[in-house]
Amino acid sequence: MKITPFKLERYFAQYEFTTRYLLSSSDCEALSLNEVLELADEETRELWEGLRLGYTESAGLPLLRGEVARLYTGISPEQVLVVVPEEGIFVALNCILESGDHVICTFPGYQSLYQVAASLGCVLSFWEPVEAEGWRFDPAFLERAIRPNTKLILCNFPHNPTGYLPTQEEWQNVLDVIARRGIYLFSDEMYRFLELEPADRLPSAVECYDKAITLFGMSKTFGMAGVRLGWLVTRDQALYQRMAAFKDYTTICASAPSEILSLIGLRAREGIINRHRGRIARNLSLLDDFFQEHSEVMAWVRPRAGSICFPKLVGDVSAAALCKALAEEAGIMLLPSTVYDYGDRHFRLGFGRESLPEALLRFGEYLAGKYQPVRGA
Repeated sequence: MKITPFKLERYFAQYEFTTRYLLSSSDCEALSLNEVLELADEETRELWEGLRLGYTESAGLPLLRGEVARLYTGISPEQVLVVVPEEGIFVALNCILESGDHVICTFPGYQSLYQVAASLGCVLSFWEPVEAEGWRFDPAFLERAIRPNTKLILCNFPHNPTGYLPTQEEWQNVLDVIARRGIYLFSDEMYRFLELEPADRLPSAVECYDKAITLFGMSKTFGMAGVRLGWLVTRDQALYQRMAAFKDYTTICASAPSEILSLIGLRAREGIINRHRGRIARNLSLLDDFFQEHSEVMAWVRPRAGSICFPKLVGDVSAAALCKALAEEAGIMLLPSTVYDYGDRHFRLGFGRESLPEALLRFGEYLAGKYQPVRGA
């Protein structure tokens, strides 16, 4: 397969480890190894201390798969396949799609969600939100967009990069439209459990539809991106077997230390998630003030979930030019909407990290010098 370069990842490769302030990161504050090990119970502590660095089971450590299954209603460990999150997209789409299939995908979005399908020769339709309606994705679009050869619908809620989350009624409408036609649904749920209001949390697609495949993992919600571990879940056993066999040509199996660390994190999930949600709430309050103060330069739709938002620049300001200047002149990394192929007027800002207050202060100083009139002039 020949595949187009991943613009977002190439941009991160250029700036992520050379800028001081990472204001575009989508993950929550990373836990240290010591912090994770302090959360271990007796069983996982023994597993860690007795760990041998050999091969692991290709489907994933049984204890880990069992803990993942507990995140869902009506799911068994045998329906969980441990993967690297990015790998999960590649594996699932290769096992579902063939050249000529029609695919509908939320857009803008994480490029591999649609690029893998395009590289397989599929025909794409993009489901785009309305910014003026709070970045709302209208479920009625699916009714109009589905074709006789529509094979798969890919969605991502909470949404990257806007932070949009459908209402319970809208989500049910989406599921109903797909189920009536028997179409596969790939649901990227990497930001699940980071809803600003827990009552807004949606049921996982895999809990509601037998042709759904969900993706989740340790990277965003749990602040453990470095373990490089996630999972696919589906109740479709034929598809599960195809994905498990395809994985033999990618990672084959997971990292042994990562499986134990992830098991520890999942067993301690309530405390970890509450800690991250508390930080997000504090940071959003700072962003409320920040966007009000700089309203002549940018505006935002306050996100409903997740750890990222997608503000818009006001006036004739290029997002790509601003983000480049910020990185090179102020040591601040933001992600321009050009990496999403979504114009040149938006940027992604992440608010899941402890460094946000200091980074916002520096950002505000830069904007004051570049875009705001000098008082008294």
